[in-house]
Amino acid sequence: MKFSEDFKHPYEFDPKYEKPTAYFSMEFAIDQPLKTYSGGLGFLSGSHMRSAYELHQNMVGIGILWKYGYYDQVRKGDKTMDVLFQEKIYSFLEDPGIEYEITVHGHTIKVKAFYLPPGTFGTVPIFFLSTDIPENDYLSQSISHRLYDANNITRVAQSILLGVGGAKLLDILERETEVYHINEAHALPVAFYLYNKYQDLKEVRKRFVFTTHTPEEAGNEIHDVSLLVKMSYFCETPLEEVRKIAGIEGESFNTSLVALRMARMANAVSKKHGEISNEMWSGYDDICPIIAITNAQNKKYWADRKLYDAVERNDGKYILKRKKDLKKKFFELVADQTGKILDPKVLTIVWARRFAGYKRADLITSDEERFERIMTNKEYPIQIVWAGKPYPMDYFAISQFDTLVHLNKNYMNSAIMVGYELHLSRMAKIGSDVWLNTPRVPREASGTSGMTAAMNGSVNFSTNDGWILEYAKHGVNSFVVPHENGSLPVNKQDQLDATHLYDILEKEIIPMYYNNPEKWAEVVMNSMRDVIPYFDSDRMADEYYRQLYQNVPELVKAL
Repeated sequence: MKFSEDFKHPYEFDPKYEKPTAYFSMEFAIDQPLKTYSGGLGFLSGSHMRSAYELHQNMVGIGILWKYGYYDQVRKGDKTMDVLFQEKIYSFLEDPGIEYEITVHGHTIKVKAFYLPPGTFGTVPIFFLSTDIPENDYLSQSISHRLYDANNITRVAQSILLGVGGAKLLDILERETEVYHINEAHALPVAFYLYNKYQDLKEVRKRFVFTTHTPEEAGNEIHDVSLLVKMSYFCETPLEEVRKIAGIEGESFNTSLVALRMARMANAVSKKHGEISNEMWSGYDDICPIIAITNAQNKKYWADRKLYDAVERNDGKYILKRKKDLKKKFFELVADQTGKILDPKVLTIVWARRFAGYKRADLITSDEERFERIMTNKEYPIQIVWAGKPYPMDYFAISQFDTLVHLNKNYMNSAIMVGYELHLSRMAKIGSDVWLNTPRVPREASGTSGMTAAMNGSVNFSTNDGWILEYAKHGVNSFVVPHENGSLPVNKQDQLDATHLYDILEKEIIPMYYNNPEKWAEVVMNSMRDVIPYFDSDRMADEYYRQLYQNVPELVKAL
């Protein structure tokens, strides 16, 4: 079975994008039925695969077929959240009969590849790898059970499955691949697979590129190097040789640092993140160039076409009418989950993304008196909806979610939703007037949810971080919480941000929405115009080819 015969792209490659590339990612948010993602990283890779298809690029995707997905977010009896691991079955994935072996922890493990054809969801060909087959023992089967398994050893095995398993599959299929692109450092073992294959770091660097997402050094994944040796992470490369090519002296193995040393180029995911990354890694030797390619989302998949038709006509009245109709659709879901019937005429704020401490889902509730005042204002009413999945073992974030559940029991004009996946994300964006984003600066490398919110007529209200720095014009296409003093203690920074948030909401956003609907419609249309084309993933996919895949730095050419 050969790639060229059995898994051909359904188009002639655009000459600009002929270089054969493979894209490795732990998660892909392709479409609601395929639950192989947890959050923003998956949303990014899903949009990338769609745009690569639309631009006729010579790319394939490599992922893992998670038997239980990330998890299903459900509710306990008191409406707080619960975690359900439920088996997923996908009739639309093809079984081409490809099975082969990799080594994990010194043992031979069988891998089975499943295939997502381009015509199913409009993506480039994607292969999903599984160890959940009868030939493996239970521990081996469990490698592909849960995305980001809580067990450290299992997560290392997942990295080997993605990196080594994916690269070996491409060889088995005789698929010529000139660029191996890993989305975050999870698939780093692909670099050691290539090193074992070519026995030359120069040959690895010719082929290997890396996207980094973490804006602080402490957030990067670190393992004990002796554990990785035991796990067969290095594809039979002796430890002393690993130390030499990876620049590792002690016992700590920083996956992002090693990726930066073995890649020919890397990219950060926003301009600000590019600055932070270059500064963060500047004290280390042998780091590859780090450029900035700002994240983006696929307009064709996300954007409401009727809203964009109205933008073309400059029809603000239709924009406002269309938004009310779309809000009704979203509010049906809210009512079904929570029993609360919201009003489409009322200004509706949505905070929806992965729950994590630094994202501060509860920032708008932090001043009890001011929160109560805006929630009970009869003259200028508002509605707030939250949604998002915490990591299933992040008990602080789960507690934050549950605290909001109990808080929402006190108000009929607020709600918190479970099951934040692609479908609910789309409905929240079409059904919101304001998209609230409150990460603690500078923790957000990029963020993407606000891009697709803007594509659906929801105005961004955000702290000044990530992609917002490249997009926002306060009062023109969005509203921005100013960042004044990053040296303040965290609690003081949170208080200051909350004060600015309340001030902008009460003095600018709410009065404009109710007292000047023409101006509000203008802001909505500005936000929709300004998010396209730069934050459409077609631009991003093009830049990846031009700046990361085609571009070979002089220092690599000289090797």
